[in-house]
Amino acid sequence: MLLNVESGFHRFSGWYNPAKYHFAGCTLLPGQQKTGDIVKKLKHLFENNVQWANEISEKSPNFFGDLSKQQHPEILWIGCADSRVPANQIVNLPPGEVFVHRNIANVVVHSDLNCLSVIQYAVEVLKVKHIIVCGHYGCGGVKASMEDEDHGLIDNWLCHIKDVRRFNNSELEGLNESERFDRMCELNVIEQVANVRNTSIVRNAWKAGAELSVHGWIYNINNGILQDLDVCVTGLEG
Repeated sequence: MLLNVESGFHRFSGWYNPAKYHFAGCTLLPGQQKTGDIVKKLKHLFENNVQWANEISEKSPNFFGDLSKQQHPEILWIGCADSRVPANQIVNLPPGEVFVHRNIANVVVHSDLNCLSVIQYAVEVLKVKHIIVCGHYGCGGVKASMEDEDHGLIDNWLCHIKDVRRFNNSELEGLNESERFDRMCELNVIEQVANVRNTSIVRNAWKAGAELSVHGWIYNINNGILQDLDVCVTGLEG
């Protein structure tokens, strides 16, 4: 079996003999750091997990048992991959309450099968009632899209945000740099709401009479507060 592996610890390209090597989480080659030493650096995450699970179980002994049987979220959250914007935490909801998709700058592209698959599952299987596109001020993806620098592969993704700037150039021209950045974060959310609304998945759900709303929100990482951008679509004519 030909194996290509690249990580922060090493790079390996060659034939993998299952009888000779054991790959479990971290790939290890002869003479390299022991897997146990690597795992020790992440030990605190497992300790945190046990503490979290115990706290939940103490408050609600049947929580995980009930959760394991089925998920019934009413919300699909499409947000930014930024580590400072965790969906469940900022709306103070427990596991099982929010179905989540995140990517760079909370973009919804009609050729992104990953995002579309999430939307389809959320709408057709989970029967969510709300799709929330949530951006945030200070978004690195939006900022990068406003620069003339070469960022590599991600520039292909950022083209979708550059389109937002082009669509709204007349409004943005009269703003200073800080105001323009904030407004671009807002306009990007508004554009992605439109993209969600125009997916065949959402349109077909409305045609079938589904109770489904698409919302545009933005999060302020400076104070932890969400803001409704007053963009809410509830049907084909919304």
